[in-house]
Amino acid sequence: MADPTPAGTTATPPAVAPDLGARFDRVRRANLATVLRLVHSDGAASRSALTQATGLNRSTIAALVGELVDLGLVVESDPVGTNRVGRPSPVVTPSARVVAVTVNPEIDAVTVGVVGLDGVVQHRVRRETAGVPSAAAAAALAADVIARLRRTEPTSGSVVVGVGVAVPGLVDSDGGVVRLAPHLGWTDEPFAAVLASATGLPTAAANDASLGAVAEGRFGAGRGIDDLVFLNGGASGVGGGVLIAGRPVTGVGGFAGEIGHTLVNSVGQVCHCGAVGCLETEVGQARLLAVTGLDRGQVDELDAALAEAEPGSPVAVEVRRQVDFLAVALRGVVNSFNPELIVLGGFLGSLWAADPDRLEARVRSQSLPGARDGVRLARAALGVDRLTIGAAELAFAAVLADPASVARAS
Repeated sequence: MADPTPAGTTATPPAVAPDLGARFDRVRRANLATVLRLVHSDGAASRSALTQATGLNRSTIAALVGELVDLGLVVESDPVGTNRVGRPSPVVTPSARVVAVTVNPEIDAVTVGVVGLDGVVQHRVRRETAGVPSAAAAAALAADVIARLRRTEPTSGSVVVGVGVAVPGLVDSDGGVVRLAPHLGWTDEPFAAVLASATGLPTAAANDASLGAVAEGRFGAGRGIDDLVFLNGGASGVGGGVLIAGRPVTGVGGFAGEIGHTLVNSVGQVCHCGAVGCLETEVGQARLLAVTGLDRGQVDELDAALAEAEPGSPVAVEVRRQVDFLAVALRGVVNSFNPELIVLGGFLGSLWAADPDRLEARVRSQSLPGARDGVRLARAALGVDRLTIGAAELAFAAVLADPASVARAS
């Protein structure tokens, strides 16, 4: 047969196929992450349930689960009490021996926690300080507690993936620099980097209320809801976090969600931020404690004190005043974000519990039709665990995105 290539020319080589091995590896890693995130956020699941949830076939799920078991990220066990005919599908559970360490600096203490990949808070240590701690002092105190925990239970024998820090202030999303934490008196403090250097562990920091939103959205009152806004009230003021389509809204620099600085009273007090009439200047825990005669160590008694207030009493008047200003802020939340759920934590939850009908009615009457349709208010469900779990999610993020990173780091 004659050569079809004309004389003086060179035959074009066949096209080179894409690197199928690299593509397969990317898909496998993505599928590993999908399976790990499912059991992390939703809890223990059978292989058959994971097959149904992911759309992957049974053999692929078996291989992925096997790899996650080898990495130490999940454990498998036989189901309990099943009556199904045939071999039962093994149950996959996130490992409690893979842990994150958390740090929450406050105006009077530094709290360090340990959280398993199963979302359970295993340990919490609160070290009180003589006064408001500096960034350096808070980092040193946290590092000392972490070192002690790593030498003893509960973290000895565990895989510590990193440290997550929940800061009551503005935190740069790129480097974990605390740009401003007014109640702590911190400005432009590289807290994450300092703590990472002191502990030798990967460390990330973020705003505490934003992390609270993630925790309540994944494990608390907002579980299963994609669009929610979380507001938390505490001794350091009012913070907020927003989840849209299940993802945190952080803004270009990581500073989104400062709902505590929403204008609610144009003739109100001057806020520490320089504006007039911010939500956290008109609605505050200190005022509620003062009017009820409680001190800061009696915050847990606030619900009962507000519920027992007689109509027309100073307590009832203050509750109504704060509820009305909170409603103004929530009106803006509803109109701006159109959430399915607004979750209220800390003393804001106490305010809601004291007069839920008034708060909900005033929010609904002031919000735009359409935006207000279907929105619900609820109290935060995680209590004191909220910031600890939220900070742990920050530390777990790298492992959840790339489970094989545990092997590379070890």
